[in-house]
Amino acid sequence: MARIICFDIETTGLDFEKGEKIIEIGAVEIIDGQPSGKTFQSYVNPDGRLIPASSYNIHKISNAFLTDKPPFKDVARRFLDFAADSPIVAHNGKGFDFPFINHQLAAEDMPVIAPERQIDSMLMAQRKIPDLKSYSLDSLAKYFNIPLDSRATSHGALVDTEILVKVYLELDKSADQKTVADIAREQHEKFLASPKSDGTFPRRTFTPTEAELAVHKEWIEKNIKKD
Repeated sequence: MARIICFDIETTGLDFEKGEKIIEIGAVEIIDGQPSGKTFQSYVNPDGRLIPASSYNIHKISNAFLTDKPPFKDVARRFLDFAADSPIVAHNGKGFDFPFINHQLAAEDMPVIAPERQIDSMLMAQRKIPDLKSYSLDSLAKYFNIPLDSRATSHGALVDTEILVKVYLELDKSADQKTVADIAREQHEKFLASPKSDGTFPRRTFTPTEAELAVHKEWIEKNIKKD
């Protein structure tokens, strides 16, 4: 029995190194190439981290709504139990979801999601469909004629994951008979080939200027959009 987990997160912002937090986790189980009907979804109390208007406008989750929601550690423990040791798929996962959740897991001294289990559906799409102008989840859903009615008003971790499942299964049809383990291994090898992937990430020892921070913020907002 081949078991795969697709998942997505919603967050207070894009940069976990600046204290942004996860506020929702959604996941869907796939068994032997079909959604099993089992899902995981939970909102997360961001422990005082305020949600800016730019983020609220995307997912429509407010701090007031999250006041009585469980802390990350409780939600993460249940999510890890749900995922077990299965491969995990996320869209732009290598660039956002996996490092974000692993940062919070490590901060809680909890097991992180190993690179060997991480599958990035965006990387799969770039390899399988090299001529697309955009590889966002919306763009791929439209490419595969997958309805986006559920996202008409706002994003949500489980809603996005259910769309991701359909996109992933379409991509998997053209996966050249590669197994999930093969795809994860291939992506992990590319990750290791990166000069920044050996764990020795250099860090600045001086404070960036206001001008540098402004340029960085502008680049992030323009180039890194979470689906």
